[in-house]
Amino acid sequence: MLVLCALFWSFSFPGMKALLLIQQQILPDAGSWFISSLSVVSRFLIAGTLMFCLSWTAVRTVNRLEVEQGLWLGLFTAGGILLQMDGLAYTSASTSAFLTQLYCVLIPVWLALRRKHFPSQKIFICGALVLIGMAVLVRLDFRDLKLGRGELETVAASVVFVAQILCLEHPRFRGNRPQCLTTIMLFASGLFTLPVLALTAPSVSACFRLYTSLPACGLLAMIVLFCTLGAFILMNRWQHHISATEAGLVYTAEPVFASVLALFLPGIISAWAGINYPNETLSVPLLVGGGLITVANVLLQSHWLEKK
Repeated sequence: MLVLCALFWSFSFPGMKALLLIQQQILPDAGSWFISSLSVVSRFLIAGTLMFCLSWTAVRTVNRLEVEQGLWLGLFTAGGILLQMDGLAYTSASTSAFLTQLYCVLIPVWLALRRKHFPSQKIFICGALVLIGMAVLVRLDFRDLKLGRGELETVAASVVFVAQILCLEHPRFRGNRPQCLTTIMLFASGLFTLPVLALTAPSVSACFRLYTSLPACGLLAMIVLFCTLGAFILMNRWQHHISATEAGLVYTAEPVFASVLALFLPGIISAWAGINYPNETLSVPLLVGGGLITVANVLLQSHWLEKK
């Protein structure tokens, strides 16, 4: 289920990129912060409304712990996405993708410090395979890796995503119902991003103008249904069945799926939306990097190196 969650999330990369290109055609002078924050607010508030309608019977009896966990998850989601987006403006896409995946290492390090024992040998090996695979996949040049504003913000985003994953595992919230906390989380994510939109929007009418295109509305609908509603329902429902360390490693399948989708999906979207968004080509880094990450996830679910 979490691999399926990563697949749903992976569509957000070509989907959001195509939506950005469409909206830049509609308002060429619109700032990236305005377009990005509007997309986040729109997708999460619409997804929250749909989730509320689907789960009304459960949501009307929501309790304090479900509200608390939903608010925390919404804060971490909004904060992580905003830090990641702003960091991307000051560093390369490959560096951003690599540093974002640091949560697969930060989670076992945090748990080792808290529980005062080292992660298993299998976790070390799988984490190393993921980091090497990610570096190959994004063609990371370590000579360009520096700790400037973009890199620091991206690392901060990764730390926030660690908090999000650990929040779902916290034993205090174990009895919470997924549909209730997901509804609260989606609304909270949109509302926490609303101040950024208010500060960057040139006018209220500009917010509506960016969605006057049928392809823009269609892409937003797919992002809401799959990348937001579907993905977070799966995450909040199934993650607690495995450890936070395992979940962090499984989620690294997301950029692999995104790279595969980028081989054919941009061309389909371009033909439909009338934009210039070319397909990427199959490459050795995709095969090697994606292969290492896939091997790490297969080994993680196997009984290899486990005590009998």
